[in-house]
Amino acid sequence: MILPFSMKVYRALTAIAAPLTGPLLRWRARNGKEDSARLGERFGRTNAKRPAGTLVWLHGASVGETRVLMQVHAALAAQRPDVSFLFTSGTRTSAGLFAKPLARAIHQYVPLDRVVVAQRFLAHWRPDIAVFAESDIWPNLIEETARSGAKLALVNARISPRSLASWARTPQTARHLLDRFSVILAADPRTAEGVTRLTGRTVESPGNLKLAAPPPSYDPASLASARADIGNRPVWLAASTHPGEDEIVLAAHEQIRAAFPEALLIIAPRHPERGEAIAKLARNAPRRSASDRIGDAPVFIADTIGELGLFYALSPVSLVAGSLLPELKGHNPVEPAKLDSAILTGPYVESFADTFADLLAAHGAVQVTDADAIAEMVLHLWRHEPERHALLTAATDVTSRGGASLDRTIDALEALLSAPAHAAA
Repeated sequence: MILPFSMKVYRALTAIAAPLTGPLLRWRARNGKEDSARLGERFGRTNAKRPAGTLVWLHGASVGETRVLMQVHAALAAQRPDVSFLFTSGTRTSAGLFAKPLARAIHQYVPLDRVVVAQRFLAHWRPDIAVFAESDIWPNLIEETARSGAKLALVNARISPRSLASWARTPQTARHLLDRFSVILAADPRTAEGVTRLTGRTVESPGNLKLAAPPPSYDPASLASARADIGNRPVWLAASTHPGEDEIVLAAHEQIRAAFPEALLIIAPRHPERGEAIAKLARNAPRRSASDRIGDAPVFIADTIGELGLFYALSPVSLVAGSLLPELKGHNPVEPAKLDSAILTGPYVESFADTFADLLAAHGAVQVTDADAIAEMVLHLWRHEPERHALLTAATDVTSRGGASLDRTIDALEALLSAPAHAAA
């Protein structure tokens, strides 16, 4: 298949930039953004052995996408005991999800998007099918995967209006890359319509797999211990905060404490390595990663991996952060809804625009814009339990609509596994 001109330019530029990638990754490792012990995986090098037999490669950018693919893994592994799985992702937090091993599954960091690195990775792992989640589309990796003979699927595809407009400016490249996928299943009608326009093929939208997710798990003993530590204090959570948002929620909490001096704010940063810096902002607040007790502290920093479910379960009201500043795009609101935590959100939710639109229309979430609005709404929901309960009921209705999406996805992947292998192009 002939490459579009822009793809040829991209491949050349990534080759020219290759000498910079090693120093860049080492700098990121020094700053806690890469795992220094596993940098080789970023170059397609590993000591892990490929399992014998059929291998399904599941790739998601970070925590949210990886959780979606864990659902796919669980359903497909139950139906196909003959299949092994390779997960890849790009962040340390997502890698932390594999601290507890999954059945017949290996995790690796996704290789850099360079031709030679992608080829090295594929030569070692030789996947039979490759499943990419949502919108993490790396041109060289996709191209080389298709050339290797593996069949590709794009599941739970969610492409923002801005990204669709960008793709439309390079239609040949967009069509070339998207045509490499044998299966494309969109999470929402907007993405399905956009990809249909770009490719000329009909793309279906069975629903958002994140709506089909079970509630985040937590350790019941940890929940009981935290509740005993907190006692009857009113609690709220700022979940998945980014730099610049912590100051906003701390300012809101100062207002809240004027009305409820014993109130507790839990801050769960999107990137747990920021925990120490946030604790300093909050006047040396105790931290989960340091095994500190909450005690009577006004702020607690939940800077661990894989425990967000615990803190949603503790909090009657949660701000889903990553949404208070214009450069941010929002985070998954499904998790708090499934753990009976009323949802607040900022206005910047491009990555979850459709889900938030449904929640807001159904009065299953409340939009807040600044510290004053956050404080006002947290206090209001604490004081008016029937209104908080109505929010939860509406959110549950919205987030329970994704049941069929997982079944449709598994059917499509089963069909790919059963189809004859196609030759590399």
